[in-house]
Amino acid sequence: MSDIDIRDDRARGLLSATQDGETVGVIQYFVLDHDGRSALVAVHTVVEPAHEGKGIAGSLARELYATAARESLAVVPLCSFVARWAERHPGEAPAAPAELVASAEEALAADPDKW
Repeated sequence: MSDIDIRDDRARGLLSATQDGETVGVIQYFVLDHDGRSALVAVHTVVEPAHEGKGIAGSLARELYATAARESLAVVPLCSFVARWAERHPGEAPAAPAELVASAEEALAADPDKW
């Protein structure tokens, strides 16, 4: 995994993993602001088929939570992969407050283009 570069494109809501200039995996997310709290809301994770099974999705999830921690943000894992990763790594993936989860679900239902 040392040859994988992970970058955050906040404007596009993409956390991307690249290898040799090729995007090999992404987590799509949006930023939620709710009652003075902000969260990164993970909605979809994709790893290119030729790169599956190499830990790329897990590295992306780990970096999403690390980014959120550096910025004092919560992560709301609406993406099933990120939710499962968070369950397996509770020390790295603190649970989001219920009101942020509900707000994120409402925001996604109101604007399906968020993912």
